Amino acid sequence: MTRFPAAASAVTAGLAGLAARGPSLMPWPEPVRKAFPYILGGGVGAAVLVTTELARRSVGALRGTQSPSAALIPLAVVGGLTASGWLAFRERKRFLASMFEQTRRLDPGFAAAPLSAMVSGGPESLVPFARAGREGARFLGSVTTAADVQEVMGTARSKEPIRVFVGYDAAGTVDDRVELALAELRRTNAFDRSVLLVACPAGTGYANPTPVDVLEIVTSGDCATVVVGYGLLPSFLSLDRVDVGVRTQHALLEAIAKECGEDGPRVVLYGESLGARVQQAALPGAVGDLARLGIDRVLWVGTPGGAEPRWGTSITLDNPTQVPANPHTIPVWFLEHDGDPVVRLAANLTWRRPEWLTGPRGRSVPEDMEWRPVVTYAQVLVDTLFAQNVKPGDFQSHGHDYRADLGAVVAAAYDLTIDGEQAVRLEERLRSQEVARAARIDGTVPSGL
Repeated sequence: MTRFPAAASAVTAGLAGLAARGPSLMPWPEPVRKAFPYILGGGVGAAVLVTTELARRSVGALRGTQSPSAALIPLAVVGGLTASGWLAFRERKRFLASMFEQTRRLDPGFAAAPLSAMVSGGPESLVPFARAGREGARFLGSVTTAADVQEVMGTARSKEPIRVFVGYDAAGTVDDRVELALAELRRTNAFDRSVLLVACPAGTGYANPTPVDVLEIVTSGDCATVVVGYGLLPSFLSLDRVDVGVRTQHALLEAIAKECGEDGPRVVLYGESLGARVQQAALPGAVGDLARLGIDRVLWVGTPGGAEPRWGTSITLDNPTQVPANPHTIPVWFLEHDGDPVVRLAANLTWRRPEWLTGPRGRSVPEDMEWRPVVTYAQVLVDTLFAQNVKPGDFQSHGHDYRADLGAVVAAAYDLTIDGEQAVRLEERLRSQEVARAARIDGTVPSGL
């Protein structure tokens, strides 16, 4: 009987290790692939050993067959792990301070304030450019040009596009940041444009410029985009900021609806990754909220955990080949790769076989990938670490990288008019723009160009 905990631990560890050798959604570096079964098996085995040994010794102490002090050994192990966790928590503050500093620091290639009055941080702007942060400066410094419109659409640009960005540091509270964004929208006459895009950023304040590029080019500049930040940390460290993000989006959408009235622009929404989840949570009334707030179209990309079935007439796509022939009547769009681990990771994956591993497999889901309790969750969790392998200009439609899909899907979701030749030129332009942005981030192109 005394050998039972060790035997149970060894058997469980071996089974977990064998199960962990199966395929997953994303390619891993070979060292990670080799080590994963041992790490998972060892972790599961250790958990079983501590649990069963603690239970055995505790029962023995209660029955009087063992000294009460016999239960102290596994308790000491648990105590040691707790102490290690406490020390790690203390170090977390130093780590987060470093992350805050990084996200506040501007890239040399984006350090110059915008020259356009139609952009936050530029002339007459109410938002100090110095408080835009790294992601805000990149977003504001990437506005499309008249040459972009001419190259893609073959026509002269009708208006200079508007970009409003209010970063987390621009004001001290949610209400103040939203009011500042609204003031910027009024200052730039954004409510006179044909389309107003409300983009919800990720945790760092990152707002993907690609869908905004599409909108600015295809509408010939007759549009405005607004982004209001709610934090400065990467999404995986911003889960405690979701509530702030939800309150920010809710207040912003309510304020815009009040300002627009019945004669304002078409309001469209965009959220990607954590931004998609935050924006959805800001609309608890789902279809009712969309109608009440005057929201015309919605596009949510790579939603963590997947789309929720509460949006009425909607469509979920894996890639642009699935865009329907008549997209004009669909107000809510989800773009989710079948093999995106960020979309597929959910708590119930630990104990329940998901639909995406039952029956026919979606694109990029291995045919021989099987569901196993606990193991599959751990595999998909590791997959999220390798969900993006971004090379500037080399657009992929794989994992959590949606760049290759956005040109066509943004145009369809927002009901924008573009023909086949223009679509081809648009894709080429989007790639060249990303390469140029990357060069400025790397410092190979001077600021202001």
